[in-house]
Amino acid sequence: MTVLVVVLVALLVVAAVVSLALAGRGAGTHAAAFVTVGTLAILGLLAVVGGVDAEPGGLVAQTLLVDLFVVAVLGGSPVTATVLWLVDRGSSRSDDLDRAGDVLRGGAWIGGFERVAVFASLVAGWPEGLAVMLALKGLGRYSELRGHPGEPTSAGGVAERFIIGTFASVLWACGCAGTYLTLIR
Repeated sequence: MTVLVVVLVALLVVAAVVSLALAGRGAGTHAAAFVTVGTLAILGLLAVVGGVDAEPGGLVAQTLLVDLFVVAVLGGSPVTATVLWLVDRGSSRSDDLDRAGDVLRGGAWIGGFERVAVFASLVAGWPEGLAVMLALKGLGRYSELRGHPGEPTSAGGVAERFIIGTFASVLWACGCAGTYLTLIR
């Protein structure tokens, strides 16, 4: 079982890196993100069913930690972009959605740091860190989310994209951390 898990984690790392490399290239990005999500789901099921015979602090546990950290941080960006793409499909508000991307500049970098904080907090056994991180992010983006007088920012999709993107990013990092913690139990 340990060999199968290690192979799946290696495939997951490759899928996350490929989806990040394909970012912004249309359907390939979304297909790679779906493969990444599916591989994490299969790995999570294996973790629940059997776990890994990994000695805490041992080579297998440390490798899983580093690999799932990489997947959480790098894989979260294409997964979040795919979730936003799924939400935006068929929308007649494409101008509003483009404007939301302009208002929330730096979101990919902030999302990466967000996933680092979420993964580290959960693996360290400090789930309260999620509340701290979400509060800091909300306060940091408050002025963009509130908008300017006479400019209905939230009606233009900015707040919605912020909330959906944050949830997708945080849930992805939680899934990676939860998979790690379940694997080494």
